[in-house]
Parts: sequence; C-alpha cells; structure tokens
Amino acid sequence: MNTLLLGISPLVSASTLGVLGAIFGSFLATLCLRWPRGKSVLKGRSQCDGCGRFLTGIDLIPLFSAVFSRGRCGRCGALIAPLHWKVELTAALAGIIAALCFPFAQAAALAVLVWLALPLIVLDWRHLWLPDPLTFLLALAGLVLGGLLGISFDAQLIGGLTGFGMLWSMAAGYRLLRGRDGMGAGDTKLLGALGLWAGWQALPFILLLAALGGLGIALLYRTQERLDERQLPFGACLASAAITVAAANLQYGWW
Repeated sequence: MNTLLLGISPLVSASTLGVLGAIFGSFLATLCLRWPRGKSVLKGRSQCDGCGRFLTGIDLIPLFSAVFSRGRCGRCGALIAPLHWKVELTAALAGIIAALCFPFAQAAALAVLVWLALPLIVLDWRHLWLPDPLTFLLALAGLVLGGLLGISFDAQLIGGLTGFGMLWSMAAGYRLLRGRDGMGAGDTKLLGALGLWAGWQALPFILLLAALGGLGIALLYRTQERLDERQLPFGACLASAAITVAAANLQYGWW
C-alpha cells in the first residue's frame, strides 16, 4: 500500500490534494467565521450577511464561486467575507505545493498539518483564541501521522511533553514574577500538539522562528500605532513556524 502511494505521479497527487484542500478550506473558513459568533458550524445553510439570501450550490463551489461572483452576493451585491477564498486558496496551495515537493504519503501528512493548523492560525490572529477541540484534533492527528514526516514515535512523545512543559514553565514563572499572565494557556497546549508532529528536535527552531515572527508583528503594530493591540497572536506564530520547520526537515532530513 505504501509503495503504491509512493508511486502516484506528482500531477495526480497535486490535483487530488489541491481539490481536497479547497473543499476542506471552505469548511474551515465557515468554521472560523461562525464559531466566534456562537453559530453552529454544521447546522444551518450559508446565507448572505447583507440580505439573508441562502447561498446556492454555485455560490458554495470553493474558489470558483469567488471568481464567478466577484466575491459579492448575486442579489444585493454585498461583499462576501474575503476570508472564504483566502482560506480556500491557502489550503489548496498547501496541498499542491506539498504534492509537488514530496511523495504522496508525506505530502498528504504535511497537507493535513497545514489544514488542521490553519483555523488555529486564523482564530488566533483574528480573536486571540485557540480552541481546545481544534488543538486536541491537531495533537491526535500528529500522533498518528507524525511518523510520515520522518519523526520517530519516541521523538514525537518527547516533543509533545517537552513542548507543553517548556511553555507551561515559562508561563508559570512569568506569573510568579509579575503576578499576571504573560502567555495564554492555549499556546502551551498548541506547542505540545506541534511537538507531536515535528519531534523534540524541532522545538528550538519552532520557538526561534515564532519569536522572530512575533517580533515582526510587534514592530508592525508599532509602525501602525495600533496601541490597542498589545497582545500578540503567538499561537499563530508557533503554528506557522512548526509548518515551516516540519517541511524543511522533511526536505533536508536534519534529524
């Protein structure tokens, strides 16, 4: 079975993972828009926020609908949330790029990592929120699929425990010294989940890249004088860094 998967042509692999990414991305975008507003992700038909018109099948085709309708409702012309096509495109490109760079099994595992991390990145960026169910799903998938990324099971377990323990210790120390929280509990759980995907060897590189990303965001906020946004979406930085490190290790075999 594994030999068969390894023998799939890059074109077929890219087409398959690209289409799956676009479809899954459509669901993820809906999740990111509905969940923070307390709406059900699975129940209820999608509708225009402007006039309330229920969206048709054509309106729901990933990516195509955004091009066909120019991102607007066909009845009232209200703008449909751009997050839909942005998440769909990101998820599709993740599958395509992974398929063009790696054999199918590894590409699929890497694509799943991106797809499951994507809603956490979006929700943390927009709402500073890392829902536990999504983090748990990411951790469970990492435990099952991390081996396809070249990580031994022992390295996965150590990575999960160490990732959680490192940030938990840092958060506890900060709270003890300053008397207030300096890091959300969601970040500690997220790094534990990412450690299951990337292994303990990746943790220093993930933290370094995430710190650099956080610094870049802080500088961006400062230049834009967005003083009301002092909290940084560090979880988004962690997830993005982990994807980068996992892909680089799969390509170059550092550990």
